[in-house]
Amino acid sequence: MSYTYQDIAKMIDHSLLQPFLTTDELDAGIELAKTFDVASVCIMPYYLKRCAEMLDGTTVKASTTIGFPHGGHTTAIKAAEAQKAIDDGCEELDMVVNISKVLSGDWDYVQKDIAAVIDVAHAAGQKVKVIFENCYLENDHITKLCEICGEVKADWVKTSTGYGTGGATMEDLTLMRQSSPAEVQVKAAGGVRDFPTLLQVREIGVTRVGASRTAEILNQCRQELGMPTIEAKASSGGY
Repeated sequence: MSYTYQDIAKMIDHSLLQPFLTTDELDAGIELAKTFDVASVCIMPYYLKRCAEMLDGTTVKASTTIGFPHGGHTTAIKAAEAQKAIDDGCEELDMVVNISKVLSGDWDYVQKDIAAVIDVAHAAGQKVKVIFENCYLENDHITKLCEICGEVKADWVKTSTGYGTGGATMEDLTLMRQSSPAEVQVKAAGGVRDFPTLLQVREIGVTRVGASRTAEILNQCRQELGMPTIEAKASSGGY
């Protein structure tokens, strides 16, 4: 097989974004992510500091959301959110574009809005994933956003929040990979719920996947590789 367990596990951002998750459930989700040694935990901003503390000493990164889920925050607030996230130990920030401005064709605003968050994160040596919410967009919007993200040096372009009317599609992921510079990675969110689908998006060139069915996906991977499965309480965290 052309992958190792670590190759697959380090594709997954374990999502803990549902507003009804209790602190006990958030802690359990973080522990699950540690057990499976995923890429990151994407958690609600208020719990980020605790998350970073729990992940200290592991290879799992703490991540959170900016301007989530609708992207309509002012640029100043998004930048302030980004700085607070950095202060709380965030290593990867998933920001939502201003969807209204994208649909209005105000590309100068959109570019400055994205750049404001990237500037804060990159100044601290951290990374940004830019969420498009493709379910509301046409292909021309997606292509233009990929171009802008290349210009402002985004680290990833990302399909969805998981809270729109649809998630990642193979067509959108292919378009995003083709429309982005090689140095900009692609993240799929919403719709990758099993191991075969993860392998499909990996073939397209996706390097990260937002998932809440992490235990299920990675235990399927372990079975395929002839490894023992891991018993873990699954958490329902979004995507």
